[in-house]
Amino acid sequence: MADRQKKDRVILVVDDSQDTLELIHRNLEYMGYSVFSCDNAKEAIEILKENHIDLVITDYHMPFVGGIDVIRHVKENYKNTEVMMITGYASVEGAVEAIKAGAEEYLSKPFTDEELQSAIDRSMEKLAIRAMRSEPTERSIAEQYGIIGESEKMKKVGEAVKKAAADTMPVLISGESGTGKELVARAIHYESENSGYPFIHINCRGIPETILESEVFGYCKSETSESTHVVRKGFLEMAEKGTVFFDEISSTALSTQVKLLGALSGEITPIGDTKPRKIECRIMASTSRDLLFLVRKGFFREDLFFKLNVTNITVPPLRERGKDVVLIANHILSGISSEAGRAKKPILDGKVVEAFLNYSWPGNIRELERTMKETVQKSDSDVIEITDVPSNMKININEEIELNRTLDDVELHHIKSVLAKVDGNKTKASELLGIDRKTLREKLKKGNMEQES
Repeated sequence: MADRQKKDRVILVVDDSQDTLELIHRNLEYMGYSVFSCDNAKEAIEILKENHIDLVITDYHMPFVGGIDVIRHVKENYKNTEVMMITGYASVEGAVEAIKAGAEEYLSKPFTDEELQSAIDRSMEKLAIRAMRSEPTERSIAEQYGIIGESEKMKKVGEAVKKAAADTMPVLISGESGTGKELVARAIHYESENSGYPFIHINCRGIPETILESEVFGYCKSETSESTHVVRKGFLEMAEKGTVFFDEISSTALSTQVKLLGALSGEITPIGDTKPRKIECRIMASTSRDLLFLVRKGFFREDLFFKLNVTNITVPPLRERGKDVVLIANHILSGISSEAGRAKKPILDGKVVEAFLNYSWPGNIRELERTMKETVQKSDSDVIEITDVPSNMKININEEIELNRTLDDVELHHIKSVLAKVDGNKTKASELLGIDRKTLREKLKKGNMEQES
């Protein structure tokens, strides 16, 4: 977020500790926000009456009127204000109470500047989404949540989002890596009746399996032989009528998949406990891999696949979306220009448009975002020209495939392009090409590329 945009966002900090108050106030101003601060709830209420406040950061324990009451006051009187709870007395009970009162962010002291900034960014993102929902507009539901596109395939995605938002059944979102599956999940959640409850994103690929299970289902520790003490609630319990999104669910171990079956039936058993607990949340998942193939290979449970696949939404790759690539590129350019404080957004030269339309985009929207950032950094002009784009794109549009080239030659050329875009990562290349690593190795060996790759 550019400093200019941050100055338009106003944050109120409430904490009875003067040292903490001054520290947070100073850090927020350094980050670029406009800041009010006070050490009691009464003064905070007066500030809220007289000023537009985007975010209230309140301490949990304060004399007379505590942080929970501040949260309730804000949520009942200011619908366009987010709330964050901070506390030096972190506990599961305190977190649950804060979330029930309406705080979607909860930080335990001491926290780093990065943790504070990340929590604020998430709060501001929620504000932006709420503002888009309230704008009188003819934009589709998908567009309201950052899913840009006018192609027929994306129109179908938008229709599927609207339909999925109308019920609470599980959703499986399929598509190649980088196509925007998380955006689709968020669109469904924030368009649903439960949009006011938490949306919890779990990166199954990025969390070690030993940690993932305890984070999702929670864990307990027996204090005596006759009683069980809850140490930490898992994400499925914390969601409470919200949504838990399992990103790349194919990466989960079979033992975790067994427990997810129970969660889809409304019950979980935390690690270390013997008694099941009721949960009430919606489960969505995404995959960039062919789950039916994994089912046949024994790496994914068939019963879990069918329970998740009640509603299936497939997000098409960028190469199948036609002129959407240009719309998305211009959208990204607007964001880059705003962040950089540029008065004028660069435009794409006609040859660049042609290059983008002819390129295969193996990394999809994620690759397009990276390409636009690199291109803008190279260009000092208000026009992005063909000389500014990566060399592999220029080769693609200027190269005419000769009629006497064999299919093997064309295939090998495409494999080279994909490997180049993923820095030689064969696992990633295999996923993008839709083949397994063994097949990829055989094709590389056939083309005398095994050693150089």
